[in-house]
Amino acid sequence: MPEPTSRRRLDQPRAPRGFKLTIDPDTFGRLSENLARFLGTGTFLFWQTLIVITWIVLNLVAVSLRWDPYPFILLNLAFSTQAAYAAPLILLAQNRQDDRDRVSLDEDRARAAQTKADTEFLARELAALRIAVGEVATRDYLRGELEKLRSDLSGDIKRKKQRPEHSRDETRRNEISH
Repeated sequence: MPEPTSRRRLDQPRAPRGFKLTIDPDTFGRLSENLARFLGTGTFLFWQTLIVITWIVLNLVAVSLRWDPYPFILLNLAFSTQAAYAAPLILLAQNRQDDRDRVSLDEDRARAAQTKADTEFLARELAALRIAVGEVATRDYLRGELEKLRSDLSGDIKRKKQRPEHSRDETRRNEISH
């Protein structure tokens, strides 16, 4: 008997059957954060208080509308359900915030380390420039040296003018002979 062409392979998983619900974790996280933020507002507390007071008044006063008599078990069930969903959503929002804070802290640490390295590099460069400038002749130093040279030359010129003529010739002869 020939084998069927649509034979199932055992080395590969089967295709999923039926309805498959896919939830984007980021979208769900953003929705839970928005809900957690709303649960912590005065607006939510105002509306919740108004609903609870209306619930209690209607169940105490309106005899024909009593759907939840005095111990208000249905109201307690609603509060329990709200708390059962609110707590994990708030924790999820806090965890997402912690993750963002951790990433931000890591970036801040890296930025601080880079800034420290840059600062140390610039300090070393500044120290090297100070050392190099210390070895370079400054404008004031050169002016002082030129002034000394000018005064030495002017002194030599004055001395030469004061000597008699024959001593100048002897000085020249002595310079030539040496």
